[in-house]
Amino acid sequence: MTFKQLGLAEPILKALQAEGYENPTPIQEQAIPILLKGKDLLGVAQTGTGKTAAFGIPILHHLYEGISLRQNKRKVKALIVTPTRELAIQIGESLTAYGKHTGLRNTVIFGGVKQGQQVRALQNGVDILIATPGRLLDLMNQGYISFRDLEFVVLDEADQMLDMGFIHDIKKIIAKLPPKRQSLFFSATMPNTIVELSRKMLGDFERVTIKPQQATAEKVEQGVYFVSKQNKPKLLVHLLNERPEDSVLVFSRTKHGANKIVKKLGQADIRAAAIHGNKSQTARQKALGDFKDGKLKVLVATDIAARGIDVEELSLVVNYDLPNVSETYVHRIGRTGRASASGIALSFCDREERPYLRDIEKLIRQEVPRMPEHPFVGDDQAQSEPEQHRSPRKQNPSNNRNGNRNNNRNRNRNKNRNRNRNQNKGGNKK
Repeated sequence: MTFKQLGLAEPILKALQAEGYENPTPIQEQAIPILLKGKDLLGVAQTGTGKTAAFGIPILHHLYEGISLRQNKRKVKALIVTPTRELAIQIGESLTAYGKHTGLRNTVIFGGVKQGQQVRALQNGVDILIATPGRLLDLMNQGYISFRDLEFVVLDEADQMLDMGFIHDIKKIIAKLPPKRQSLFFSATMPNTIVELSRKMLGDFERVTIKPQQATAEKVEQGVYFVSKQNKPKLLVHLLNERPEDSVLVFSRTKHGANKIVKKLGQADIRAAAIHGNKSQTARQKALGDFKDGKLKVLVATDIAARGIDVEELSLVVNYDLPNVSETYVHRIGRTGRASASGIALSFCDREERPYLRDIEKLIRQEVPRMPEHPFVGDDQAQSEPEQHRSPRKQNPSNNRNGNRNNNRNRNRNKNRNRNRNQNKGGNKK
């Protein structure tokens, strides 16, 4: 199937062709016809499958077909709510590209920056509003945003918003929406809380589930290195030096860890930048912009900043720290292997992270391939080697020592008892 066969408006087809879009991905092929009919949709698909185009293209089509572009005051007709600033900006850029021949306007609002410019954009009139929950509620409460003319609502990456503690904000937003609307609800996973939230938001809906054979992106080649915590920086430098031309996204579990990785790479003459919640929005956007433009080859990110990093031909994702939430692993490695592209995801695993690796493998229902020995193994292999690869004697050395001690104690007790008996017998004879 091609996008032309979906019956989309000509200006949108022209823009998609310019972007190099010919054939829809599975989520797009299944979701777009449903949405063009005006039905509500519950979409379940992992990151990197093309969800933004799946909901963005039908909204642009409906608005282009039905809106009067000559009206002086644009009203918000479509609302897209998403968890992070980066993802909101990414969606805004995509909709601008898909709708560049339609005359439709969109704007993005998020926290962490002054609201003045965002308020002015709203006052000038927009057709599509992309927002993070906190800033959206704030501007709603100040009276800058009205939903009276709203026709389309999208809740994107709902499970991530739940993880980030936005559940109460989302419920407040849903309560303010007009009852007559088309609602789209997208999530990579469907825990009970998300199911309950989708029921509150959706009316008579259809469901599209894109489930690959594995829980991870199908075209991502995976691997894990066993390495001690102190040798992780050396291994990372080694891998980056082997791939100097590649764009590499490195994941850290903490903000402090991300800064530390950038510092270690700088000491090895490898330029990198970090993006996380403590960085200003200006710094985050500059780092992400340089990374997308190829001016920066290595970007270090925490999970909270990782959604919305959509880089063409991202060669390698490195899990410097394994995530303690298994689903996060799927989202991380989905940054590479986007849509039809292929990619590589390598993980570092120290001894303390072994339980995380087991949980990840249970979720994705496959063993992450073990990488061959690296220059920084040394004693680390003994520390981090999988338990099934160790000899039985090494598995429980303390048990053997304890068993020997117990045997010796029992022998000594028996000797003492025999000695006492002999002494007592001797005393009786006297």
